[in-house]
Amino acid sequence: MKISRDWLQTYFEKELPEADVLSDALTFHAFEIESVENDILDVKVTPNRGHDCLSHRGIAKELSAILKLSMKNDPLREKVILTPHSENVSVSIKEPTLCSRYIAAHIRGVDVGPTKDQRIIRFLESIGQRPVNNVVDATNYVMFNLGQPLHAFDALNLAQGGDTKKIIVRRASQDEPITSLDNKQFALNAEDLVIADGVTGQVVGIAGVKGGIFAAVKNSTHDIILESANFDGVSVRRTAQAQKLRTDASERFQQVISPELAAYGIRAAADLIIELAGGELVGFADEYPSPLPSTEITVSSQKVNDVLGRSLAESDMADVLARLDLPFKAAQGTFTIRVPFERLDLSIPEDIAEEIGRIIGYDKIPSVALSPFPKKPPINKNFFWSERIREDLMSDGYSEIYTSVFRESGEREVLNKVGGERPYLRANLTDGLSEALERNVRNKELLGIPEVRLFEIGSVWRNGKEELCVGVASEKGGVSEKLLSEMAENLPEGISYESLPVSAAERYQSFSRYPYIVRDIALWVSAGQEPAEVETVIRGAAGELLQRIDLFDRFEKGGKVSLAFRLVFQSFDRTLTDEDANQRMESVYGALKSRGFEIR
Repeated sequence: MKISRDWLQTYFEKELPEADVLSDALTFHAFEIESVENDILDVKVTPNRGHDCLSHRGIAKELSAILKLSMKNDPLREKVILTPHSENVSVSIKEPTLCSRYIAAHIRGVDVGPTKDQRIIRFLESIGQRPVNNVVDATNYVMFNLGQPLHAFDALNLAQGGDTKKIIVRRASQDEPITSLDNKQFALNAEDLVIADGVTGQVVGIAGVKGGIFAAVKNSTHDIILESANFDGVSVRRTAQAQKLRTDASERFQQVISPELAAYGIRAAADLIIELAGGELVGFADEYPSPLPSTEITVSSQKVNDVLGRSLAESDMADVLARLDLPFKAAQGTFTIRVPFERLDLSIPEDIAEEIGRIIGYDKIPSVALSPFPKKPPINKNFFWSERIREDLMSDGYSEIYTSVFRESGEREVLNKVGGERPYLRANLTDGLSEALERNVRNKELLGIPEVRLFEIGSVWRNGKEELCVGVASEKGGVSEKLLSEMAENLPEGISYESLPVSAAERYQSFSRYPYIVRDIALWVSAGQEPAEVETVIRGAAGELLQRIDLFDRFEKGGKVSLAFRLVFQSFDRTLTDEDANQRMESVYGALKSRGFEIR
């Protein structure tokens, strides 16, 4: 999520450190930072903190605890009152398991137009949001500020049921159509949750994902119905994936947010809309069938120290809890914490220990060797067999490869395809091995091997089940595969992890993506001349483009020895030309002749 330092500053009286300092603070105590540019931090909020930190308020709260900076205000700690109650709007939730709360606010007499508050415009543009109009900008600002998605409908487009505008939250009918705000057509599934006109049944929005164009706010709009709701995260994610419609709202709902947040969001948005667009708040309709119960966690200071491997004083723990704004009572070495409604990630004592540990700093926790495992671990036969067969094949000169599990045909089709050209899971390893063998045969000179030998250990899907197989391919032996269990029949019966061979690999060398050029050179040398000395001369003259040199022929005649070398030239940043190779070879010829060698 893009976070603006200037926006964060609105939460503090004291000047915040520079963006790079904020980045380091968050990196070492909370979240990874993807990038920092022009005082904008791209924060990679972890899934367990999507409940409260996909917002500027959430990040400000983190920085307050990490940097020991007091916040001048916290909108989620103020009392929110949703009054007056509106008789002009009613809400009916038909699927309470998918919508735990729905609040509608009726605002009359708004003047929709460009947002004149340049601070709002500046903040939204700084995080990549395009201003739309004062109503939409207000809902977007509140979402990125507090984390609660909101949506506004044109009340005129909702039918009147007596004196009331009726909103219903229900499942869609199969293939029920909706045109989104950006004029795209969607056919809904029966599992999708929608917002509809309670009188006509017209769908006006895909719950938690995107609004429809039917009741979109436009310049002629004067009365609006403002939505602030809480939708089931799994339902929203499925709908967003099925419709290929990912939005800022769906991203927040699928991370799961507290239904309590809906009240703070709609109160803030209603006030801001009236400030930016004028109008009169008629009232709220709040449907909240099962209010979220409060949560308390009890943890002893000994438990915290046992989890962290520290000897922290109770005063240190109390300081962290206060900085995190986690209200607590302490008695006889035990803390009873009242969990704020937005911190859905806190539910067990270990969560509190983690909070204390990360704020103090994991770098301050001493490393301690793990105690010996009390019993011998069970053997995973597939893992053991794979390792043994892998080492055996490698010792025979085979190289391991990994090919794609997706193919053009097969028994099992993938529902959510990565690409349309290979929609099936593979039914064998041989197809992929054959393709790899053909490609690698062309690279024998670069690899410096007389024969290409490949193998793969992986899953195939056939005969209605998944099977683990071993496939081998070579120029002389062709391509074949067997079940892993069949190959394991030739392995020793007694298996243990201690008997597995340990790889002796000590280095890694990257490879170039660009094609190589091969040149051969043969020369006469005296009978006592060592080939290694000749190779040294060639390497020195050929330069950095020489990637490989191999002696591939040697014979004696008339008291002289003929040596033939194969030279492979390749660049790591461009495609070589024949002229590049010719220039290097001229240097090689010159160096060899200067040493008295005769080029054949």
